[in-house]
This record gives sequence, structure tokens and C-alpha cells, in this order.
Amino acid sequence: MITFPFNNAYSTQRLLPFCAIAGFVTVLVGFTSSAVIVFQAAQALGASPAEIGSWMGALGLGMGLTCIVLSLRYRVPVVTAWSTPGAAMLITTAAGVPMEEAIGAFLVSAGLITFCGFSGWFERMINRIPMSIAAGMLAGVLLRFGLDVFVSMQTQFAMTFSMFCIYLLMRRLSPRYAVVAALILGILIAGLQGLLQIETLSLQLTQPILTLPRFSLSALIGIALPLFVVTMASQNVPGVAVIRASGYTVPISPLVGWTGAATLVLAPFGAFALNLAAITAAICMGREAHEDPAKRYVAAVSAGIFYLIIGLFGGTVSSVFAAFPQELVLAIAGLALLGTIGNGLITALTQEKEREPALITFLVTASGVTLFGVGSAFWGLVAGGLAIAISQVKRATVVSH
Repeated sequence: MITFPFNNAYSTQRLLPFCAIAGFVTVLVGFTSSAVIVFQAAQALGASPAEIGSWMGALGLGMGLTCIVLSLRYRVPVVTAWSTPGAAMLITTAAGVPMEEAIGAFLVSAGLITFCGFSGWFERMINRIPMSIAAGMLAGVLLRFGLDVFVSMQTQFAMTFSMFCIYLLMRRLSPRYAVVAALILGILIAGLQGLLQIETLSLQLTQPILTLPRFSLSALIGIALPLFVVTMASQNVPGVAVIRASGYTVPISPLVGWTGAATLVLAPFGAFALNLAAITAAICMGREAHEDPAKRYVAAVSAGIFYLIIGLFGGTVSSVFAAFPQELVLAIAGLALLGTIGNGLITALTQEKEREPALITFLVTASGVTLFGVGSAFWGLVAGGLAIAISQVKRATVVSH
């Protein structure tokens, strides 16, 4: 964890650079820990390198603008992010789906998020979906990424095992930078082994590629609804919790609504889901960003500026990840998601009365089963909901007798 020296005698002007540093660290941690998952999600839909660049550009633009505008509007550090669990879900559920149908699903999901945000239904609707079920689905979707860390050791043991060890070490010394350290070490080892395809690197501006949406029932059920649920339950809920835990009072519904609206505008260019950030948001809301909590919104504005820069060079981002060996990509993705998988399992299994339905949701989702063209994430929700409904009927019957 990086700490910055503060002195009460510092003027606001002298403290503001620390906000810029916190904003840069926010983007660095968020980007290096999960951009690879977005890259894989685009590949699962058959995206070309140019289309992947468009995805990164649209996401960078969306995150940058929402961070800047919302933080300035409310004078509170509002940090947004892409839906990392949503991207992971796309890898496992959207493979083989035409890009046009996926874009249509992104728009439907964004429309639901926008409506739930601006209408004020967000909190009420989330309360109707048992967190144990949503968490079980999330853990099931992400399971394969955790397993891939160790599967990759079969072909590139030295690199992957070294990344795993430095990750464990940094989790004890500086947890926030564990994934960053593992990525840097992996790149160094890959370079020494001649595994980096440096010739693919190129500096290029983002070329927006517009994909007109096409709507299909299977994509709406198999992609739009699970993406909506995962983004709301696994991303926006923790994001709200971080804001409130940091002592800030801000109307939540407009924040969620505007992330959905930004996604609606940018989805045809590849912005699949934008939401409130949690882990990276905490960087901008802590004392390291600014001694005065009322000034910490500047850190989020700084993060937004850095996201805009990334969006401007989205094509370069895609070429960078194309240069990495597959084992490095799989390993860093799995390490970045270990904490999310663990938290998902804890949330899923904490409530004893919902433990079995959550476990069923997890197993069905992790199985990867596809029925009627609909992916396992949806069927996991169905199975878990059915299990809860039956258990409630049984309890009601016992009480009546």
C-alpha cells in the first residue's frame, strides 16, 4: 500500500497533486487487474483487433466521462468501472453468439440498469434477489478462471508459478498491488523466455467501430438478463457500500442511472456494461488521496482523465495484450479474480437456509451447460430460484401443520 505524507499546514493547492497520483493508481490497478478479461470477452464474440480496440476505447470514454461529470456534479469521489464479472460471464456464455446479437443484449441490459437507476427501483429490486443466489452464480461463472491459473502451470510452469508466488507474497505485504506485481513479473519472465511478440506492438488511436444491434430471444435471456443481474448485484451494490462506508452522502439512484445511460450510448461501440466501482473507488476515497474528504473528488476526476487517455489509445491496448503469451493472460485473469471468487462463495454459503439453493446455483453455472441456446448463468439462477421456492413451500407446509 502506497502512503503519502500529509501535513495539516499543507495548502489545498499543494495537496491536489496527491489526488492526481491517487487517480493514476486507481486506473493502473483497475486496468491491469481486469483489462485482460475484457479482452477475452471480446475475443469470445469473435471480435477483430480493431473491434477490440473499439471496445477499449468506448469503455475508457464511458468510465472517463462518468467519473469526471458525476464527481464534479456531486463533489464526491465517484469512480466507475466496467463490469469485470460481466466480462467474465461473456467469455463463458456468449461464445458463438453473433456480435450484433450481443450488442442488442448489451443495450437491453443497459436499458434495465438505466430504468432501475432513475426510477429509484434499484434498492428495492436488489432486495428481491437473494444475494446468496447472485453470489453463487457469480462464483460459478468465475470458477474456470481460478482453475486456469493452475492449468497454465502445465505448459509454462516457471512463469505461472512465479506469478502465483509473488501474488501470495504481495497479498501479505501490499494487497492492493498483488495483481500488478504478478503482471509485471510475468511480463519480465515472458520477455526473458522470448514469449513476448513485440512485433505486434503498435501505437494507434482508437477507431470507433459501430455495430448495429440485432435482438434475439436467446441472447436476451442468456446474455442480457445475467449481465444485468451480475452488474447490479455484484458491482453496483458493493460500489454503493464503499461510498457509504467512506462517509459520503450522495443520491445513489442517479449514479446508477447515468452509468446505464452511458452504456446505452456506447454499447454499439463495445461498452458492454459500466457500473459503480468498489475496490478502485476506495483508493480515491481514502486519506492517501487527500487529507480533506471534501477534496477527494479531485482524485476521481483525475482517474477519469487517465481513463479518457486509455480510451483514446484503445487500439494500442489490444495490441499489447495480443503480445502476451496465453498462459500469462490466463494466469493474471485468474489471480485477479481469486478474491472475487472467494467473496462470492462466502456470500453464497453464509446463510444456512439458502446454502443449498446457492450451491445448486453455483454448480449449475459452473457446469457450463447450455439448453435451448441459453447459457449456464441463466439456468443457474433458475435452478437456485426453484430450490428456494420449493424450500419455502416446504417450510410453509410444516408451519401450517
